[in-house]
Amino acid sequence: MNNFELDQTENLSRNIGWSLIASIVIGILASMTISSGIDINLSADIAKTAENMLQAEHRLHARAYVTLFSFMLQAFISVGFYLVLRTHGQALATWALAVGISASLLSLTGAMSAMNVALLAENSAFETLTSDAQRLMLAGMQVTSDYTSFHLSLVLSSLANAAVFYLFLQSKLIPKLISGWGVFASLFVAFTIVGRDFIPALASNTITGAFMLSNLIALLALGLYLSPKGIRKRA
Repeated sequence: MNNFELDQTENLSRNIGWSLIASIVIGILASMTISSGIDINLSADIAKTAENMLQAEHRLHARAYVTLFSFMLQAFISVGFYLVLRTHGQALATWALAVGISASLLSLTGAMSAMNVALLAENSAFETLTSDAQRLMLAGMQVTSDYTSFHLSLVLSSLANAAVFYLFLQSKLIPKLISGWGVFASLFVAFTIVGRDFIPALASNTITGAFMLSNLIALLALGLYLSPKGIRKRA
């Protein structure tokens, strides 16, 4: 790789870092403001979430568009990682790209669910076609779809992240502490989410908080390292 290609890759990795940080900040702010009370993934109460959604059509529209923007950020990050890492493992980098994009597409189901419930809430046609109980049931179905799609998306994205961190670990383009922790945290998330469907104890709040925190630390550390520095020019 010549100096020009190295500079281009370094610039790309910095942009990936900033995009990672932006996606984390947007996700946290959205969960604290726009999505509060209307995101089933922040609570386990399907009925209450459905009721709240039917009273929050404007926030539902905002949540849908924020999800679209997050999708675009994640798509850029996935493609960027592929371009940075393909020379260090073509097959695995391609697999991570395909799985990462698939996870991002699956996450769009949340945007569709938000728009669907907003339509239920604001369109007078549904007052004629359905009763209040039926509208609540329809909203609950959208809530359930959002919940399942989010968790499947999280499993896929975590596996893709594990591959990305492994390639970083192997190539030594970032510090081993960050890449090694990233492999652990990503696999921790994926296997815990799958495992708790078979082992109820894994669904405890303590374990959920642990894998969420470990994953946040991994992604934030990667973003904070890449954004000012980029990857190492010499592995």
